[in-house]
Formats: sequence, structure tokens, C-alpha cells
Amino acid sequence: MIGAFFEDINYGADGGLYAELVQNRSFEYYAVTGYTNQGPLTAWTTVQEGGAQVTLAVENQAPLNSSNTNYLKVAINQTGTATGVYNSGFNGIAVKHGDKYDYSLYLKRDADLDKPVIIQLRNAVSGVLATDTIKATSHQWQRYVGVLTPKLTITDARLYILPQGSGNVYLDMVSLFPQKTFKNRKNGLRADLAQAIADLKPQFLRFPGGCVSHGRGLANAYRWKHTVGDVAQRKPNWNLWGYHQTYGLGFYEYFQYCEDINCKPLPVLPVGISCQFRNREIAPMNQMQEWVDDALDLIEFANGDSSTTWGKVRASMGHPAPFNLEYLCLGNEEDDIPEFRERFMLITNAVRAKYPAIKVIGTSGTDDTGGYYHSLWEFSRANNLDAVDEHYYNSPDWFLNNNQRYDHFDRHGPKVFIGEYASQDDRLYNAIAEAAYLTGVERNADIIELTCYAPLLCNEQNNQWNPDLIRFDNTRVVKTASYYVQQLYGVNAGDVYLPSTITYTDAYTPADSPFTGNVGVGSWNTQADFDDLTLTANNTTLASDDFSAGSANWLVSAGTFNATGGIYTQSSSAQPAYSIFQTAVTQDTYTYTVKARKTGGAEGFL
Repeated sequence: MIGAFFEDINYGADGGLYAELVQNRSFEYYAVTGYTNQGPLTAWTTVQEGGAQVTLAVENQAPLNSSNTNYLKVAINQTGTATGVYNSGFNGIAVKHGDKYDYSLYLKRDADLDKPVIIQLRNAVSGVLATDTIKATSHQWQRYVGVLTPKLTITDARLYILPQGSGNVYLDMVSLFPQKTFKNRKNGLRADLAQAIADLKPQFLRFPGGCVSHGRGLANAYRWKHTVGDVAQRKPNWNLWGYHQTYGLGFYEYFQYCEDINCKPLPVLPVGISCQFRNREIAPMNQMQEWVDDALDLIEFANGDSSTTWGKVRASMGHPAPFNLEYLCLGNEEDDIPEFRERFMLITNAVRAKYPAIKVIGTSGTDDTGGYYHSLWEFSRANNLDAVDEHYYNSPDWFLNNNQRYDHFDRHGPKVFIGEYASQDDRLYNAIAEAAYLTGVERNADIIELTCYAPLLCNEQNNQWNPDLIRFDNTRVVKTASYYVQQLYGVNAGDVYLPSTITYTDAYTPADSPFTGNVGVGSWNTQADFDDLTLTANNTTLASDDFSAGSANWLVSAGTFNATGGIYTQSSSAQPAYSIFQTAVTQDTYTYTVKARKTGGAEGFL
């Protein structure tokens, strides 16, 4: 099955696929050394027009709830023509003339409860695009909603909140959504991006990671229970790719999207071990039950009826019917260490005992070979896993030269899941290499059950990884050449075998194609030494050169060759470098020998 893989990287969720237009809507951003310098007032600015004076402070003494602890205090010290705050969104807020945008916010104030609060969309020079009024407020948290309809199409709008009167005004969960989301769903997805993914016709969707799934430390792991229920009750987290994530696009929205585009969900859960490249942490075995429960409860959330604990949560969110989860991937690019094996099998055995129909997918590490690749495959075979997740990012030449990688693979063990791959750029040559490689994948469909390119999305103004399948900004979507390769295979799945017969007539005779002419030496992006060239036939030496007399009998075609001290040296990084021996070879059959050694560079000698 050709599928897709969504990870919140390159602002793929907030500021991307998730259609929320307000950034830092609940003031929960905070700086993380080495990862992000975003703070609780990121994207928020005071409005002080006509003599107004405002002080902003983020507080947590009387929060909206225990998951969403921060809120904004707007102290109106002096009124003016416009007083309050505005949000600049993700590099601006793009709005279209005549489209409707739903706003919502939690608000309370300690004075002037009868004074209105003006909600506006403005452009960068404070021109009003749309306006609405909250006529009266309360001194208790209350949610207010309304609709804004801009009169212009612009890319850099701002959402203004302008309380009238004086005193302190408190804000939380400030939101702005286009009504035109994908399939018009509330708390939905950006329509053009969601449609671009749907147009791939993926047969499954892997989510949420990637490195995001096991996180930078256990506290940063992606815990799915924090991502369901009322968005105001979800517990946000920072993202190890260098920003924050609201979890507004959580596991419910993920399952719903899979259903909307008719593909199978393939969730990835951490196994109590965080990312080994970011100061790995390992949950003690006496604390592993919560990680086991996360796996079991996710299956219940997806498949349980509404009488179960987590099936009831799903039903309360608007989906009484199950999502029909079939696969569960445990871990991401894990090292083969004893702690991993113990925790992985603890969760796997619990899943098998309670939900034997669920297919459990393991990991093969971080590369296509070496390291832990082979031992993790042996571990997966020994424990009868349903599939093993392979990841590799290689050059296009690797993909062209490894078309037969799976032709002689073990047909009796777990299936292969190529969960992440790409050829290290998004040019046409890369797409062609990936397309050629997929012919080998399709040819081995009996053992390769699933495959998906990675990453999927990249916000052009917030790029952490290249290449990516789809690039976008706030109004445009660009599909790379690799996108069309994935679409080609996704739409035109090779699910019918056409038998073929090849007839070969052995009409070749060596005399028709004599190997005569000249010989030489060379290298590719490599420095090398050559010596003691000899050409022999029938125990007779036809020609030889030990370079003691220099290289007068050689013609350099490319590179830098010099004969010094009886050694013929190629010292450049040319691709290729080669020099031709000028004594012609006239025999049909001969032996050519030369001594060679690599002295530097990335490849080898020719």
C-alpha cells in the first residue's frame, strides 16, 4: 500500500494543515534552551491608539483549567481610540473577501461588565476589514463566539481584541477559523492542504511521527490522551523541531481525516524511551504501566463501542461509530538495547492479549543497513511481529542502484513497512530515482506491505527539513516532482500481475565485438596512486609502465595526473578523472593489471 506520513515538522500542523489562524492562542508558549525562544506573548502585540495605555502580563493564578494554565491579563491603564491587543497569526493571517471566519475566545473582566468588546480583522496599517461586538461580559470565564466577514482579500491581516472601558480584561483560547475547512469540519483542516494530501490517494496515513512521537525526554513524548476532547482542555507541548504545538490537530482529528479520505490510520506510539539523539531517557519498568495503557486505550478509543471508557470519549466528540484501527506501530527508529526489547515486548504482549487482531509493527533503527538494522530484524522475526518499519534517506544514485533491494528478502518473516524515505532533494532527478525505486517496491509487494515518503509538509517560512513532498505558505500550495511520483503510484496501484514471456536467442560471438583499443586509469571524486601497469597475452608482455621515466605515454582526459618517484598520482576531486595509456591494444584477449590505492576522497578509483 502506498500511503502518506504526517509529522508536525516545518510547521506542518499549527500554521499548516491545522486551520487555526491564531498563533499561541492560549499563551502557553515558553522558551526551551537549544530548541525555541518563543515565549507566552509570541505573536501578541499591544494596541495603544489615541493616548491609550495598556500593560500585558501572562498569569496562571486563576486558570481556565488544569491543562491550560496560562491566560493573558490586559490592564487598561488609560483609554484611547483603540485599546487592547492583536494577534499576527503565523506570518500574518490570510483572509479572503466574502469568506466567513468563526472567532471564539474565553474572556472575563473585573470592571465595566456592561462595556462591549470589539473584535476586528485589520490590515497592517490598521484598516478595518471586518468587525463584530461582544455586547457585555462577566467576571467569570465565559466563551464568546462570532463571525467575521472581511471585505478584502489580504495575506497579512491581524485579529484585534479591543475592550471598551477600563480595568483588567483576561483572555484565553483566542481562536479564528475559516468556515471553509476540509469538508467544513469544526476545528478542521486547511482545505487546500488537506485536499492535496487526499489527491495522493493514500491507502494509509502514519501519524504523529517521527521523532515527535518519542520526543526530547519522556515529558516531551507525544501522549495521545493530551490531544483529544475539548480543545480548551488539551495539554499543549513544545515541539522538538523548534516551536510549540497546540494539539488542536490531535488523534481524533487524525482518525476523522483518515476516514474522510478513505485511508487506514497507522498511529505510532512511544514505548517509554525518548529520542536517542536528544539525551535519551528511559521510563523505569515500575512506571511502564501508563505506557502500556496508552496503547490499549488508544485501540479502545479507535475501536471500542460507546459504552467503553475511551469509546465514550470518541462518541462525545461526535463519532459514535468505531474508526476500525488495524495497525499499531510501536517506537520510532529505536536502538537495539535491552531496555527497548523489554519495554517493546511488554506493550506488544499486552496488545496481543487484549486485541489479537491488531497488527503490531516494530522498528529497524535509523538506516537501511548496519548499526542495529540486522539485529532488530532478527528480534522482530523471533517475536513474530507483523511488520518492521524501515527508514532511509539516501542519494538518488542509491535509489537507482538498489532497485533489487528486496528481490531476495526473507519471504517468511514479518512484512516490510518503508515508513520514511526520500532521495535527499526535491528535483526532477530525485523524483525519477524514487519512481525507479518504487518499481522494485511494487515488484516485491508480497513482502512490502506499506510504504510512505517523508516528510509530507513544509511551510516555506518555517523550514526545518528538506526535501518535503508539499511546500506551502499561507495562501499557496506547491507540489514537488516527488509528489507526482507518489500520486502516480497511489492512484495507479499495481494490483494486477500481467504475465510476460521473454525469448532470448544466443547469437553473440566474441569476434563480433573485440575489446581492442586503449586502456587507462581513473577515479571519481577520489585521489589515488597507480603503478606497475602490465598488458599480457599468451604469457607474453605486450606493454608495461612503472612510471619511473615519467608519463610521456599517457594522455590526461580529465583530472590532475602527475608521475613522481615511479608513482602515477591523481590528486583532484574530478568526477571523473581519467588518463589513457597510449600504447594500443590489438589482441582480442588479454590481461590488464595495475596496482592502485585510494589516498583520499569520497568514492573510488576506476
